[in-house]
Formats: sequence, C-alpha cells, structure tokens
Amino acid sequence: MKVLMICTEKLPVPPVLGGAIQTYIEGILPFLKKEHDITVLGVSDPSLPDEETLDGIHYVRVPGKVFEIYRESVVRYIEAHPFDLIHIFNRPRLVLSVRQAAPLAKITLSMHNDMFHPEKMDPQEAENVIQEVSNIVTVSDYVGNVISDLYPQAAAKVRTIYSGVDTNRFLPGHHPKMQKIRQEIRRANGLENKTVILFAGRLSRNKGVDQLVRALPELAKKFKDLALVIIGSRWFSQNDINDYIAYVRALAKRLPVPVVTTGFVAPDEIQNWFAAADLFVCTSQWQEPLARVHYEAMAAGLPIVTTARGGNSEVIVPRENGLVVENPEDPNEFVAQIAQIISDRSLMKKMGEKGRELAVSRYEWNRVASELLDVWTHAQQAEHEQTHQEYAVEPLQQPTAVELEEADLNQEESKTEQKNKRKEKGRKRKGTLQADRPAKQEQNSAGEHVSASEPKRKKTLEEKQPNSPAAANHKSLVLSSSSYELPVFPRRKGKGSNDKPFRAFIIGK
Repeated sequence: MKVLMICTEKLPVPPVLGGAIQTYIEGILPFLKKEHDITVLGVSDPSLPDEETLDGIHYVRVPGKVFEIYRESVVRYIEAHPFDLIHIFNRPRLVLSVRQAAPLAKITLSMHNDMFHPEKMDPQEAENVIQEVSNIVTVSDYVGNVISDLYPQAAAKVRTIYSGVDTNRFLPGHHPKMQKIRQEIRRANGLENKTVILFAGRLSRNKGVDQLVRALPELAKKFKDLALVIIGSRWFSQNDINDYIAYVRALAKRLPVPVVTTGFVAPDEIQNWFAAADLFVCTSQWQEPLARVHYEAMAAGLPIVTTARGGNSEVIVPRENGLVVENPEDPNEFVAQIAQIISDRSLMKKMGEKGRELAVSRYEWNRVASELLDVWTHAQQAEHEQTHQEYAVEPLQQPTAVELEEADLNQEESKTEQKNKRKEKGRKRKGTLQADRPAKQEQNSAGEHVSASEPKRKKTLEEKQPNSPAAANHKSLVLSSSSYELPVFPRRKGKGSNDKPFRAFIIGK
C-alpha cells in the first residue's frame, strides 16, 4: 500500500531540530517501511534536501512554517501523486483540503494535542473532518476523551496509542555504555556527589519549570547534596532569551544549590543528560496531552514526579515508577513528592528499575508501529466492506417450478377463453348477416370486396403509429426476475374496455 505521512509545518523530519511528533515519526518508520511504501511529507529546512530517499523511505519537504502556505504546498503535492492512505499528524485542518485533492484515499489522523477545541477549529469544520477520516489516533486517553466529549460521533473512531522510546539509546546511568558519559557530564558541570534533579522541556509558563525552582530552597533545607539541571529553550533550537527565561534564571541565581541551564540540546545528545541525572520532574501547568519526556525518563531508569494535568499521569503507576502532584501551582506539593523519593534511596532505586521495565515492556517503538499498522489495516478493511455494501446486489429470486407451472396453466386458460369468445362472437355475427338482405358489394382501395353496410373498423394504435411511445408501452414488458403489476393501456376509450393490470414472471437478465 502506498502511504503518505504528513507532518506538521513547524519542524522537519528527521527531527534535526527536535519535536515530539518528529521523534514519533522517526521512531516508527523502520517498522512501517517493512509493510508499506512510505513517503513522508514535511516542511523544508536549510539543513535538509527538498527530496531524498533514505533507507527505503521517501522524504519530500515543501515550503511552510505558516499553516496556510504549508497547506497549499501539501495539496499541490497530493494532486500530482496518488496514495492509497494518507496519515495526517496533528493538523485536522488539513483533512478537508487533502480529501478534495485525494477523493479516493483513506485518511487517518494522529492527534498529539487538543486541536479540535472550538477556539482552534470551527465546530462545523470539525464535524466534517470527523466524518471524512477513518480513524483518529491519540497519544493519551485524555486527548481522546476531549475529542469525544466535544464530538460524540467521533468516539467510535478514536483509539489511544501511547508513544514510545528507543530503549537502546536511552539507558540508565549505571549501564556499561553510559557510565563513562555520566561521569564526564557530572564532572564537567560540578555535579559530582550530587543528587541531580532533571527538567527537560520548553521554557514557558505552561511547562512551569519556575515552580520547581521555587521548590528548591525548601528542599535544600532537607537535603544538602541537591543540584538542578534545566534542559530546553524557548522554542526547540531557538536559544534567545525572553521575559520568562530571564525570570527563571534570576530565580535560579538565588538558589543555595547549583543550577545548570543547558539551553537547547540536540536530539542525538539529550539521552546523555538523562543518564547523568537521578530524578526526573515534569512541572506542566497546562492540560498537557502526555509529554514524551516521561518515556525517556523511564527508559533511562529515572523515578518520575509529574503533574495531574492532561495525560501525564497515565503512564505513572503511583509509588512504583513515580508520584503525581495534584496541584502543580503550589511549589510545596513538589517539595512533598520529591522529598518522598529522595529520602528513601531504596524506593528511589526501585522506582527507576520499574520505570525501565515498563519502558522495555510497553513503550518501545515496535509496539507503537504495530498498533498503527492495525489502524491502517482496519481503515482498508472498512473501505472494502463499504465498497461491497455499496455495490452488492441481492441475488435474483427466480420463480419456483410450481409458480412457473401455475403461470403456464393460467396463460393456457386465458388463451382458451379468448378463443372461445372469438368463436361465439363469430357465430352471432354470421347469423345477423344471413338475416339481412344481400349487401351491396364495394371494392376497397386494396381491391377487396366489402359490404357497404359493414361499418368501417377503426385502426388500432399499433396500426396507426407502430413506432410511437404509447404503442411501445402498450405492447412491451420490461424483463425482470420478480413479479410486477404491469399496466396495459386500453386500445380505445369508452365502455367495454376490460384491460386490467396483470401479473407476469419474466426470467432473464
């Protein structure tokens, strides 16, 4: 099957600049390409060619950055290149344009954020989108529930497929491949003999890292060996300083513990910082769909403290691989949950081990790809079933032998009755003529002798207009395998017309 995967307009694929969706696509492609002919359509980037084929996967990159421009580029490409199935990532507003450009393709949709909210999408357009797509894949139950609550008709199409992680790349710090890297990073940043708390994500109020910074003074009173590492920037590779980042750094300078701010870290290096840490904290303040850093922390064997916002807590088994902060607006709640873990080194170790176990057993990319392939297969099967229903014809119901025999008998009886009537009419007419005086004979136009007293017979409709539509209606029957009441037009108007609808069985196509 020829499949087109359409990424968002913000970041390119492969994830040279990072991005959860871009990382997701990169993770599942090695498994998808074994089953289908895959093309990935994404936004162009100066560091990447506009078109290339790598490891059997075709990449096409078009102008974008602004949604409307990107949509036009996507439509132009699809109009020139047919696909059996088109999978759109996190841009439901692309669906109707894609459908117009590819009326025969199946369309599936992956939702990584709440893009169906009325503030982001017109409700009527959303309903049309839901009708057009075969399936809606979500990264958490939270996202799926939001869509289904807004549009109940979508519920049957929604399916949660949790994201994944490369467990061969994200490894615990004590793993033989990571021990040296862990030591080097800790030594270079003054983190030796420290309990390192790690935050990784965009530096924004929604992500809320300032709440963690504000929690540290109280934690420092209880634990003397703490350190904080903040990985991230305002927007992925953009390391410029805005007001919020300046505020966070000002808070960090006043802390009694060392704070390392790395800025943007390239995707192929970030696993090293996870290996250097001891505890991961997600401070999200907004209803986050489910941050992928949770999977990376689990794979790296780190216990997790996260917030009860959006879908983040869906991957947490309380007191087994992490703890949940119910009110993330209160720094004291972070203090309480972080302290529970740090104060019990045995619990801390068990949580890290359990997280690693869950990452390997539940959250590897091969599982994600397998579930997505199931969705695609379902979409194709649904298409075949729909096509079968649209074009299926009920089998012909042929009349039984008894019905045929009865029809023959009725036909013979009708013929006999009509023959007898003609004979009787002839006898009456003959007697009448014999009683009259000899009639004067005339010749008609054909040279035949006719009686002058015999009234001239009116020509029938067939004789007057043998090819007229009315004559055709009078004489013809439509072939059918079923019984129909067929109207027979009278030969002449007035009393004495005994033509009635009759039942006929016609066998054949």
